[in-house]
Amino acid sequence: MLDKVKEKLLTPAGLEISDVQKSLDRLYSSDLDFGDIYFENMVSEGWGIDESVVKSGSYSIYQGFGVRAVSGEKTALAHSDEISATAIDQSVRSARSITRHGQERTVNLGSPVAGHSLYSMDNPIDSVDRDRKIRLLQDMDEYARSKSPLVKQFNASIAASYCHSMVMATDGTVSADIKPSATLRCSVVVEKDGRKEIGRSGGGLRGGFEFFFNDVGDRIRAMSYVDEAFRQAMVNLEAEPAPAGPMTVVLAAGWAGVLIHEAVGHGLEGDSCRKGESLFSKLMGQQVASPVCTVVDDGRLPDSVGSLNVDDEGVPTRYNVLIDKGNVASFMYDRHNARLAGVSSTGNGRRMGYSNAPIPRMTNTYMLPGESDPQEIVSSVDSGIYAVDFAGGQVDPTSGQFVFKCCEAYLLENGKVTRPIKGATLIGNAIEVMKSISMVGNDLKFDPGLGTCGKAGQWVRVGIGIPTLKLDRITVGGTSQR
Repeated sequence: MLDKVKEKLLTPAGLEISDVQKSLDRLYSSDLDFGDIYFENMVSEGWGIDESVVKSGSYSIYQGFGVRAVSGEKTALAHSDEISATAIDQSVRSARSITRHGQERTVNLGSPVAGHSLYSMDNPIDSVDRDRKIRLLQDMDEYARSKSPLVKQFNASIAASYCHSMVMATDGTVSADIKPSATLRCSVVVEKDGRKEIGRSGGGLRGGFEFFFNDVGDRIRAMSYVDEAFRQAMVNLEAEPAPAGPMTVVLAAGWAGVLIHEAVGHGLEGDSCRKGESLFSKLMGQQVASPVCTVVDDGRLPDSVGSLNVDDEGVPTRYNVLIDKGNVASFMYDRHNARLAGVSSTGNGRRMGYSNAPIPRMTNTYMLPGESDPQEIVSSVDSGIYAVDFAGGQVDPTSGQFVFKCCEAYLLENGKVTRPIKGATLIGNAIEVMKSISMVGNDLKFDPGLGTCGKAGQWVRVGIGIPTLKLDRITVGGTSQR
């Protein structure tokens, strides 16, 4: 893989690995603790349909490198969109200016880091020709509008990226990865008696567009997304105002795992924990959840959008147990924060692009399945809410307070899922809510590959998953009291 990436990133500029090594030598000949040079070339394509017209099309190339110098708590990053010997030399001089010049040191590069082989290295943009992609969007639009006269709007977008990356560091490590990504999203707006509601669906993977043409049941996957978006919109069209107050909530398997991602995952990232900015900072080994809860972050799931063969610092991704049977077991680290904390990187160093410094980020974060049958969990609730999907939320990682808005939810009455409700929000404290989990289903399910996560201005793809969960007590914000 390294040879392929080198041919893409260095050869056009007339550079060899040995040239970059000399630049690393100059970078390291300062009073630095650590430094690296990250190269990237990302090609992206996207198409979108709205009002039955393909209105958007894009093709872009994002290429460059970033030189990082680390000394104590200080980090300097110099970057350029021109990969050349001159640009690298200038960036090295800029980055190492955070420290004084030291004695001459040489970086001895070792063998390439042996990463995983989690996904195809083929270019997803080339997997299906342009006309077929456009025709797919048009077919989805026609299919959505044929489903009901209540359908008033439909839009969809299809996008892919193909990224070559390489990182060389002052500790002698050198690694490379080739990362494909393809995504298809759609939304349906329905209207009845002046009331409009929306439903959304889609999917994504580290792979090619052909995934969306595969058969799922009696139609291709792309059309199944239209079915799902239409179904959700129709459910919301019949939804009644959500009740409010403390009550039992059952989270459906899959997308509802965003609550675990936000309320727990961000609080276990190594930078906030090391700095004492997370409510979990001083709780290593202590109970923060029910004993039936084990939460992991795993960057090795095949084809998942959150997976990486190596992270953006060249460290192979791992299976990290974050909460083990209710107790904090580990934090997620990049190299910088791991060094300051006196531990090893967990393979969670991620960056949005070459112009960004890596920071600790989640990959695929999910709760392990339990022993309860999902129907048993639902049947155990006399009165409460069944939350299927969330539209978004806010979390304060310092206090653990969160607010999440449900975009699909139902009443639970006498052990059965009954009427759909609208406007429900879940409000609570991360630790209190995690401790209130009394039943965990045996039906672990992941999101369909649409997860993205923002932190410090950087957006990366992530995977999310949970089995069915029962929260004995959580505050539900709604529009009526009960």
